[in-house]
Amino acid sequence: MILALLLAGALSFVLLRVWGIGRGTSLQSAAVVASIESWDEPASVPVLATPIGNPYIEIEDSCNWAYAGTCVNLRSGPGTSYPVVMRLRNNMVLKVASTTVVDGRSWYKIGFDSEIRYPERVTSDWYVAADFARPFYDPGLLTTTTEANASSAKRIIIDRAKEMLYAYDGDTLFMQQSISVGLELTPTPTGTFSIYRKTPDSYMQGPVPGVSDQYYDLPGVPWDLYFTKEGGAIHGAYWHNNFGQPWSHGCVNLPPAAAELLYEWTDLGTPVTVKN
Repeated sequence: MILALLLAGALSFVLLRVWGIGRGTSLQSAAVVASIESWDEPASVPVLATPIGNPYIEIEDSCNWAYAGTCVNLRSGPGTSYPVVMRLRNNMVLKVASTTVVDGRSWYKIGFDSEIRYPERVTSDWYVAADFARPFYDPGLLTTTTEANASSAKRIIIDRAKEMLYAYDGDTLFMQQSISVGLELTPTPTGTFSIYRKTPDSYMQGPVPGVSDQYYDLPGVPWDLYFTKEGGAIHGAYWHNNFGQPWSHGCVNLPPAAAELLYEWTDLGTPVTVKN
């Protein structure tokens, strides 16, 4: 018993969030041992339960939406000798394909949840040093072919004129958040929809035929709740801070922290009403 207490006191844990699938599933966590040392010899690492879902990372301790500060570099290989592919900003969420250790430093190889619209833009592998990323687990891409979930009391209302999002559970207001809807040439569509697809990350690219003829290339778009088959989604935006005015190509932009809360709360099939 005494030995067990001593070992427990020496553990340093990194908490990884694990979300269950579907409404009502409790939030769980998995722990990864950062380092363990006994008095003289390394202690054995305990066997931990297998995490639920797929591995992802969120970029942290990097530059902000305007590239102010020191940015985390995305590289073409697992090491600082490899070329920089792009600079990563805070709150980007990326899927982990694998992890490798080079010279004692861990690197995440980045993968994708779905097909990329313009794959020719990805010309190399993508690696991120683990020092600058918060790891977590999520079920990943979830979809439904059914219409709105009539058994759920949850609903989301988008007010384009006020640039506001309201989320209700019955008559209880869960969230009231300033947002950015579509610009004049790429407006957010009005009408009644439902969340048919959700994923913690998306690689959003333009132009999108029939929606927008503008070029854009945004990997790691966080906390995506899709409500139209054309790609309309409610999601976090790490590339601007202009919430309260139109700024998107038709999606509904939220600050990343608010988008994460809404993502965790929202079930597949949650009704979405977009009004003027």
